[in-house]
Formats: sequence, C-alpha cells, structure tokens
Amino acid sequence: MFTGLIAHAARVVALEPETRGGLRLALASAAAVAEGVQPKDSIAVNGVCLTAARLEGERVWFDIVPETVERSTLGTLRVGDDVNLELSLRLGDRLGGHLVYGHVDARVRIVDDLPEGRGRRLRIARPLELARFLVEKGAVALDGVSLTIAAVTAEAFAVALIPETATRTTLGRRTVGDDLNLEIDPIARYALGALESYEHEDREAVRSDELAWAYEI
Repeated sequence: MFTGLIAHAARVVALEPETRGGLRLALASAAAVAEGVQPKDSIAVNGVCLTAARLEGERVWFDIVPETVERSTLGTLRVGDDVNLELSLRLGDRLGGHLVYGHVDARVRIVDDLPEGRGRRLRIARPLELARFLVEKGAVALDGVSLTIAAVTAEAFAVALIPETATRTTLGRRTVGDDLNLEIDPIARYALGALESYEHEDREAVRSDELAWAYEI
C-alpha cells in the first residue's frame, strides 16, 4: 500500500531483457537504500508496485514480468532515466495523499501542457473504459504521484501541478505526447462496484416478482 507522495528519486542504471519476456531492472537510489530497503520489500516505481529482488550497494534490482511491461510504461525506460520511488506504508504513517495500490489501470497520454500561476496544468486523455472513475475533485495517481482531478471533459481530464510536485517528481519533465501510468482511486472502484452490484440485485428481484405474479395468473 502506498500514498502517492514521492519520497525518493531513482535512476535507471541497468535494463536486461529476459529471454522469456519481461525485464530485469536496476535502480540507483542511495537515499532509499539508506532508509532500510530489503529484498522482498514492495516499492512503487513510477506508480508500479514491484518487489525488490536483491541489493547491490546503492542498487536495487527488480524482476518485471511481461504483464507489467505491457500494462505500464516501464518497458519504455532507458538507462539514465529518472523514476519516482515510494516505499510501502508502515502502520502509523501519515496518509498525505490517497490510498494507492501500485496496480496500473492504463497508460494515458498528455495531450496539453499549460502554465497556470506558478505551476502547470496537464490535460490527460481520458480512457473510455475508466471514464466513470475519473471525476472532478476525485483522486488519481499518475506515475505514482497522488493528484486531484481539477476538471473533466468527455475526452480528457486535467490535473494541476504545484511547483513542489513539478520539482520533486518526474512529472515536471513530462510534456505533450508522453505516456504516464494511471491508477484510479481504489475507493471509487469499490464504491461503484458496490453500487452496480446493488442495482443488479434490484433488477433481479424485480424479475423474480414479475415471474411469481405471472404464475399466479
């Protein structure tokens, strides 16, 4: 479990394709290792929950399966790229962002980048299959960064980047045409799922009553 507040930056120092698909990825982050990273720890890398496979000094190695490569932007990384890094929450930690699982729902593209005050407003293509989860003032994670949706249209949704977010995360270096990892708010997922389940049960109950009434006739 994560909160979408990026604590560390890391740099890609090695990428090794696996013969059966997938990748082996090594990141360098002295600050994260100093915080006590251990093998088997869950770490969010650009919003993707990965398991630390081994440590070599300041390097942390991860095994990335083909499913993760296909669903996220991790397969487009190159040696020298910077990534957002967040260690998993401990019991008692402050939840400064929102609940983030590190399960990427879609890859989305930046379609507009506009200055706004001292920050920036990014407009992101709105995937049709996830549109109902992306609402104004709702929460969303982009490359692992917890953000509030500022506006929504049929084709896109917008997020506002304050200078702190632009400086401390890789979002400050993203531009039009770049792809990002999107994770919808899990609370929205559960709430809508429960609502649809209740609606389905109501419809089924109506059908059963109508059938019983027909047999009585």
